[in-house]
Amino acid sequence: MAEFVQVLDPGHGGHDPGAVANGLREKDLTLKIALYTRDYIHELYEGVKVYLTREQDVFLSLSERAAFANRLGATHFCSIHINAGGGDGFESFIYSGSYANKSKTNALRNALHDVIIAETGFKDRGKKEANLAVLRETTMPAVLTENGFIDNRNNADFLKSDANLRKIALAHAHGLAKAHDWKTKANSVSKLSAGKLYRVQVGAFANRENAECLAEELKKKGYPAIIV
Repeated sequence: MAEFVQVLDPGHGGHDPGAVANGLREKDLTLKIALYTRDYIHELYEGVKVYLTREQDVFLSLSERAAFANRLGATHFCSIHINAGGGDGFESFIYSGSYANKSKTNALRNALHDVIIAETGFKDRGKKEANLAVLRETTMPAVLTENGFIDNRNNADFLKSDANLRKIALAHAHGLAKAHDWKTKANSVSKLSAGKLYRVQVGAFANRENAECLAEELKKKGYPAIIV
């Protein structure tokens, strides 16, 4: 089976900081989330290769980002952003035009969106469409996520925590895995950079309902949970 190629696009960069408020810059947050997401995907799932449009604080035009994914022949494209404008919560976008794979693109987005809402606790602002260049110019299914509002005090306080940025990243990894039905690596033990993160198994059940109940309890307490 051909390797799955996932492109992650950390929004903004270089001389373009993106949205700025509450001592935060969008370009810094999106890069951290994308790097953490890549690490989680490579650690947890088989047959997936993740590429980032940028791995440092550099500027890329919107067309350059789309062209990068197109040159790779990527299977899926996910652009990661932080919102601004005084709102609250999470929303996601696909291209608003008419195109052959729109129904598939929407189905993939729906799966990713629902997992991110469930695992981060963000207010759900909805699944939306827009004429955004990185979505319009990519030739594969593409989604753009807006992960909280940098100018909302509560959202900004959440985004100031590296643990919460990792939570957002893990939600992206879990959501993309659910959308694309990636296979979990056997005996995957996270040894991620920036402080090392270890996975902890807290239960094993013959009855799936019991497993789901425990997972829900963990999520209510703020712990990302996945059933394997």
